[in-house]
Amino acid sequence: MVKNNPSNYHDEVMKNNIIKIREVMATLPPFCKQYFRGIEEYTSTRTRLSYAYDIRLFFEFLHEKNPVLNKKDITSYELSVLDMVSREDIEEYLEYLSLYEHGDKEITNDERGKARKLSSLRSLYKYFYTSELITTNPPSLVAPPKIHEKEIIRLEPDEVAILLDMVEEGENLTKSQLKFHNKTKYRDVALLTLLLGTGIRVSECVGLDIDNIDFNTHGILIKRKGGKEQMVYFGDEVNTALLDYLEIRRNIIPEPGSEKALFLSLQNKRLCVRSVEKLVKKYASNVTSIKKITPHKLRSTYGTSLYRETGDIYLVADVLGHKDVNTTKKHYAAIEDDRRRQAANIVKLRDT
Repeated sequence: MVKNNPSNYHDEVMKNNIIKIREVMATLPPFCKQYFRGIEEYTSTRTRLSYAYDIRLFFEFLHEKNPVLNKKDITSYELSVLDMVSREDIEEYLEYLSLYEHGDKEITNDERGKARKLSSLRSLYKYFYTSELITTNPPSLVAPPKIHEKEIIRLEPDEVAILLDMVEEGENLTKSQLKFHNKTKYRDVALLTLLLGTGIRVSECVGLDIDNIDFNTHGILIKRKGGKEQMVYFGDEVNTALLDYLEIRRNIIPEPGSEKALFLSLQNKRLCVRSVEKLVKKYASNVTSIKKITPHKLRSTYGTSLYRETGDIYLVADVLGHKDVNTTKKHYAAIEDDRRRQAANIVKLRDT
């Protein structure tokens, strides 16, 4: 008899993404299958799924706006359709993305959304153009929208303390929320302390298994974006919160498939990303009504604190799992500017 092993979170995510990719590909022109096979070796399933959604939207735009293509089903388009598209078509597509209807919903895209969708389209065209299967590459002629940097939203140190105190005490929660809080308090404290004390991504957090924690070295083994495994270390506050929660966790009988999961829902299943997002919003909204705090903002809070304490941008990049330190510099440029301002008064030229 074959036993079913408890599900590995990352393997399950990959399988679900593959299923979704196949579902989307069934609505695309047949030649797209060749493209997705061609990029499989160097892209994650998450990236390919994102590309699939974006590419489908482009063909839906062509089907809606082009009088010739409107008469054909998208799944019957041939590769030659790509050579029918002009630079002006791409520019019209980007304008279309500003506001369009999907079913009974109005969808908008800001500069980042447009840039991502143009990038997906460039990838599709580049594959067939470099394979010499098409003769034109109009997306490469269109400049991506200028991205205006947003101010990093983060919690200040006093807000972090208030947040964790609130989670422990259940302050400002509604009566219905308090009922659940008594069951989830130790889990919520451990989860938020872990996010704030290590800066790991929410997907890395929910993917943790109990045996990924090494209390001897104060380390957790996580799987980064792209599949790379990395050891991240935590301090005494995280250590205490995790140990307190594990005392409760050991008495919970998980649902099949979630036996190894560190963080469980009230249904005793592995906690999902969406649930953590709701959890963070619930608590953080009682700390600040101005800032929209998400799990990613907790990551930014940790990165800011670490950089302020160490001044080492390369350490921050490594701990946060950024492949390119320029990504880190871009996010923490304002803090670097503050440090440069401080440097102005450090060196004294004459005694006064």
